[in-house]
Amino acid sequence: MKSVSLRWKVLAGACCLLFAQHAGAAVPTVVMSGADTAFVFTCSLAVLLMTLPGLALYYGGLAQTKNVLSVLMQVFSVAALMSLLFAIYGYSLAFSDGGGLQTFIGGIDKLFLRNITTDSLVGTLPEYLYVLFMMLFAAITPCLIAGSFAERIKFSAVMIFMAIWLTIDYIPLAHMAWGGGWILNWTDQDFAGGNVVHVNAGIAALIGALLIGPRRGFGHAILPPHNMTMTLTGGCLLWVGWFGFCGGCALAANGYSMLVVLNTMLASCAGAICWLLIEWKLQRKPSLLGAITGAIAGLVAITPACGYVGPMGAIALGFIISPICMYAVIRLKARMKLDDAFDVFAIHGIGGIVGGVLTPVFALPWLGGQGFIEGRSFIEQLGVNVASMLFCIVWAAVASGIAYKAAALLCGGLRVDDEQEIDGLDLSSHGEVGYRTVN
Repeated sequence: MKSVSLRWKVLAGACCLLFAQHAGAAVPTVVMSGADTAFVFTCSLAVLLMTLPGLALYYGGLAQTKNVLSVLMQVFSVAALMSLLFAIYGYSLAFSDGGGLQTFIGGIDKLFLRNITTDSLVGTLPEYLYVLFMMLFAAITPCLIAGSFAERIKFSAVMIFMAIWLTIDYIPLAHMAWGGGWILNWTDQDFAGGNVVHVNAGIAALIGALLIGPRRGFGHAILPPHNMTMTLTGGCLLWVGWFGFCGGCALAANGYSMLVVLNTMLASCAGAICWLLIEWKLQRKPSLLGAITGAIAGLVAITPACGYVGPMGAIALGFIISPICMYAVIRLKARMKLDDAFDVFAIHGIGGIVGGVLTPVFALPWLGGQGFIEGRSFIEQLGVNVASMLFCIVWAAVASGIAYKAAALLCGGLRVDDEQEIDGLDLSSHGEVGYRTVN
């Protein structure tokens, strides 16, 4: 089978450039590419756009009116805090040489971004740009979790939990998958972070929703989105940003990165249309929320697969994921009595898992895919994908549980009191409101 290790080779080459000095190896001469730099910088801007304002608006519209500002505040503040922590120590621990612990965690050579200059390169990119691109991944991933426990959590608990979670969950997992750890060396097919971002955040969301408990009125009162126009705007910005999220992971401006972008577009379109058609059939009224949710599900599912499947495989993946995520949203949550407020586990967790499992299927050349690493069979690749995903699930569950418990201990509990929840978090937590009432 034709090898699809181009992106893996780029990442591996980047890792070699980062680590060769520590090993005393000769570093080959590499020249910065202006085209690659411009492309990845543009992708970085798109990833920032999908977080701020994209995710903030998407979640804000799904909240109740009295909580919209609190949701916007959480996403904005978490993104800023995660970026600072990633620059201070996260990049070093994720992407520098960890010595004897290299399999699981990086080293401290680049704490505070030391030993990085304007001449430092990662592949053909300035290392400062690589720091920025990976920082934005670290910023958006914890923000996804906030949608699960929205409308009932203390702001202090959010900030402390996120700082701990980034440190003990995201950073080590990012190193293992991207920074030279054992998952990268094992070469699972996960192009743009299906495990590190979506499955990881989805499991953390599940644990959080279970530990914090449901909102007041959940299961008895209707808690509909307060502003679908806002949610549509945020969802569309997420869609645009996803091109940078997936396309930028090619780390180069070439035909391969354009395949990734096209696959991202097609999977999202297929997910949206499939969800719309199912609702139309079952409820006789296709909803805007359903169409947006289907598009996001398609984007989640294609994230691990976008560099390995062909365009028709991307479409198939989008059509397959919508009914599965719809079942998770409508049936699975009800059976679990789970108040995952904005369906983070149902979309990102379930969607990431299904997408990761199906990636080797649609990577088969006779289904239009790019094949596997040379010499590896379909069964072997599927086994590697499933094993690495199971590890991620266990890692995320344990680390998230520890982070929630630590935050609860430091904040005197995770949840606001009943009176604050009734009044809404906008006023009780921030002393502001999202909307002013005109008398």
